[in-house]
Amino acid sequence: MATKLSEVIFGTFPDLRYQPTPKRVRAMTGGNTVVDTSYAILVWEPRRVTPVFAVPEVDLRAELAPPGQQAGEVPEYGVKIMLDAPPSLDPRTGFGRHTAAGEEFDVVTSDARLPRAAFRPADPDLAGHVVLDFNAFDWLEDDEEIIGHPRDPFHRVDIRASSVTVEVRLDDVTLAATNGAQLLYETMLPVRYYIPPADVRLDLMDAGDKKTVCPYKGTASYLSYPPAENGRNVAWMYDQRFRDAAQIHGLVCFFNERVDITVDGVRQERPVTPWSTTPAGSP
Repeated sequence: MATKLSEVIFGTFPDLRYQPTPKRVRAMTGGNTVVDTSYAILVWEPRRVTPVFAVPEVDLRAELAPPGQQAGEVPEYGVKIMLDAPPSLDPRTGFGRHTAAGEEFDVVTSDARLPRAAFRPADPDLAGHVVLDFNAFDWLEDDEEIIGHPRDPFHRVDIRASSVTVEVRLDDVTLAATNGAQLLYETMLPVRYYIPPADVRLDLMDAGDKKTVCPYKGTASYLSYPPAENGRNVAWMYDQRFRDAAQIHGLVCFFNERVDITVDGVRQERPVTPWSTTPAGSP
């Protein structure tokens, strides 16, 4: 019997998962290097969609100390990536919401104490490693900055040029029409249509202050269509941070979930994702 791979991946969500990475991984804070290792491990705690780094304790250039203050409440944000996916934790759920057994520590450097920024899992397969709070540090993979969270080796982004006719409408108003879209295919997400700004009615749209980050594509700035009830932050553009996303630099993309898109005259069904209502982050 054939196996649908997405079902295998979804089936592991309730488990503590890990994967070694061959990349040189460095974490810094306040000008201090906290870790520099070629033996990091990517770790997904149960129900987590995105990974964090676990590093060998012997490679830490900081002390681990018992937490110096009582833990605060860490809100949990549930999400389903797709309709047939199990409930998971949205990346907005803070590091301190651990779903695996283990022990929390403060990370203490020569000039800083980072509360509960380290977690030692109780699982024997991760013995000798501590998981670090990604948001507590600045990170490099080899000599390149990474943002948002570590890149998942099982998550892929492909961009393909297309000559299909793509039209975007909201409340019966055409916001974009093009034959020069770049189609972005991302693992377990709907296809995204990145449109040249010359083919977008930017005169109808307002730029806002909202920004989000994606470790694969960069930092997104958002555009709104004010007349529509569902038009706030309905589109975005990525900066030029990552060379491997160069095909979409400066292009405009709309949330398929909240606008009407036709491709060669065929209206596309609005997908159901975490961004179907208020966007939780960059897609």
